[in-house]
Amino acid sequence: MGRRLKICRILLLIICLFVGIGALVGGICFIVDPSGKLIYMQDMLVYFEVLPFADILFKDYLFSGFALIVVNGITNIVASYLILSNKKIGYILGTIFGVTLMAWISIQFYMFEFFVIDLVYFLTGLLQFIIGYICVVSYCQDYFKFYVEDYKEVNK
Repeated sequence: MGRRLKICRILLLIICLFVGIGALVGGICFIVDPSGKLIYMQDMLVYFEVLPFADILFKDYLFSGFALIVVNGITNIVASYLILSNKKIGYILGTIFGVTLMAWISIQFYMFEFFVIDLVYFLTGLLQFIIGYICVVSYCQDYFKFYVEDYKEVNK
């Protein structure tokens, strides 16, 4: 494994674990207390009125909690495991989940007033995407040399 892949792999793993664990904790807090009082978000529920099906899905934070766990929690934890296993799919998923995080936060930009933490998470998603992409490219470059015998005519 090359130096660039080692460094980017560690960075991607840290970001995936940070996002995954944070999403799991936040989602569990929403499920335990759907009013949002546990994490001081009870006043933010009115902003959900702009969303489709607000009167059904967004009466409280229960649906949001499950969505957070599934979309950003479990996915990033699975990607972390695959990255630790040095699987190419782990790097690919880490990259995709960076885009997912940016999409999630973009919806929050639309719904809520500006919060610095949203910008931080958006930039975290962007960083996750960039580092994940570098990991995928580095992995392909590092492991191509093992398959050179299969492509003896590659230089021609």
